[in-house]
Amino acid sequence: MKRKNSIIYHLLLAAAAIAIMPSCRAKHDLTLFSDLADKTSGQLPAINRPNCIEPENELIITVNSETPEATAEFNLPLVNPAVPGVSDALTSPKLATYTVDSKGCIDFPRLGRIKAGGLTTEQLRDTLTERISQYVMDPMVSVTLTGYRIVVMGEVGKPQTITTRAQRFSVLDALAECGGLSDYGRRDNIMVMRRAADGNIDYSHLNLRQSDVTSSPYFWLRNNDVVIVSPNNVKQDNSKYNQNNGYRLSVVSTVVSTVSVIASLVIALTVK
Repeated sequence: MKRKNSIIYHLLLAAAAIAIMPSCRAKHDLTLFSDLADKTSGQLPAINRPNCIEPENELIITVNSETPEATAEFNLPLVNPAVPGVSDALTSPKLATYTVDSKGCIDFPRLGRIKAGGLTTEQLRDTLTERISQYVMDPMVSVTLTGYRIVVMGEVGKPQTITTRAQRFSVLDALAECGGLSDYGRRDNIMVMRRAADGNIDYSHLNLRQSDVTSSPYFWLRNNDVVIVSPNNVKQDNSKYNQNNGYRLSVVSTVVSTVSVIASLVIALTVK
């Protein structure tokens, strides 16, 4: 009787150990642009879309001429940003920026409201140069985007909000900025969400295993785009496995504890 109970006890312990062992996982392919693996060279399709000014962009616009006094009224005053614990004398004045409103316009000194949305920085520069030329001879206008904001979430090395001054910024640039895709990120399901002009949210799924992804209008990112990298089946299975395993371990622990108590009582009674 004592030997039988001992065998049952050890079998239960073995069953519990087997129940919580990690299961084997199939390997998954981490390759990008796998359709180019057998090619040594070539050319990828791409949309030649200029980086246009959009609502919420911030612009630095300066106007100069041979007579600086003549263009002073067309420039915003320098600002001195307050820094806690630092005296005004130690902070450097910075150029003020123009914020593009929801209708794509900026308020420009003397000229009033100027349509900037949908234009490139070069087109806006030419428009301002033409308008200011009515007041100043040979004005020199500079228009620069201070940067735009991209949010990257999901299975990347470091999810974050990116602010970049690059005139062109792709999905690959954003992923590289975040440390690349994790081993659990789906290469064939990168979702890009983009706010449309009517306020709705458009989205598209990009497949980075296919080289023609460069022809998608979502490959080149815009201001306030959100990039989401979905987890692959291995990650989702692991998540389900861990949840189920936690519950299973709890149940097995309870059963083993109960059986252990019963076995101990049985052994004690048998010995007596």
